[in-house]
Amino acid sequence: MSLLKRVLINQLIISKTKQKNDGFTLIELLVAMILAFLVITPLLGFMINVLDNDRKEQAKVNSEQEIKTALDYIKRDLEQAVYIYDADGINAIRQQLPKNTTDDKNKFFPVLVFWKRQFIPNGLPVNDTAGSQLDDTFVYSLVAYYLIKDDNLTWSKAARIGRFQISDGYGITDANKNETRDDGFKKFELKDSGNLKSKMNQWTKDTTKTYKQDVLPLIDYIDQTPISTDKNPQPTDCPTPLTATPPPSIQMVPQFTGSGDAVATGNVKTRGFYVCVDSSNTVVQVYLRGNAIARLQQNDLDYTNERKERESYYPQASVRVQGRGFVFTK
Repeated sequence: MSLLKRVLINQLIISKTKQKNDGFTLIELLVAMILAFLVITPLLGFMINVLDNDRKEQAKVNSEQEIKTALDYIKRDLEQAVYIYDADGINAIRQQLPKNTTDDKNKFFPVLVFWKRQFIPNGLPVNDTAGSQLDDTFVYSLVAYYLIKDDNLTWSKAARIGRFQISDGYGITDANKNETRDDGFKKFELKDSGNLKSKMNQWTKDTTKTYKQDVLPLIDYIDQTPISTDKNPQPTDCPTPLTATPPPSIQMVPQFTGSGDAVATGNVKTRGFYVCVDSSNTVVQVYLRGNAIARLQQNDLDYTNERKERESYYPQASVRVQGRGFVFTK
């Protein structure tokens, strides 16, 4: 009996040992799951927070870089300017520019319009008989930078800036000049009486042809926040040089009050893109404000000075440029 008893006891011990090593009990599994949840959830939340912060910072950096790049491009363009239109000029010639219907005026505004000398490499043959030798030349071009806020789904829900340009023709013969001239282009006239500003403000396009050039996008994610007296007030008056005697007439474009074609209306009544122009000295100060929030979400995009924590999402920059060219007039 003692031998049989010993065998049974050994079998019982072996059975308990195997049963213990076969797996975990339900309670042990639940405890393990709870512990894993308590450990993994904070780590996962931390990772998501890090990624979200990185996405926000990247949006800010991209907006700042694009604003600076756009300003550099505009600056180089303006350095070739021979005349820059102020608010009086925009009011006078806006009907001659593209996007001049009543509906378009609420979505497109020509903030910065100027004449420049456009460099044309290898534009002229050295002589009439041999066309292998070419020389460079210059032509006059009319350039307009537009603030745009429409419903085009290709672009963001913020505003954007577009560029329009038409140029005179070049060549030896009139046929060459007519062939290379952009449709709708007409050179300004300096024969009429008055000062340079009054002459430039009388410019009209070539009404026998329609524009084929379009307003091409330069930069997206420009602040579209409507002007309001409390949350997004209009810009203050343009600064006047203290050393100038008498002080020059400096005008802001667009205008935000009053009436006429120099006043911003509808979607483009915003301070995302505006300029201060001294036409008499061919000087302009360009102001841009971006909107990085529009890169992150589809609503609640407007700037407000009541939410200081969001100011960094609206990078601002400006540049002062003087045109190097000039137009001689009596």
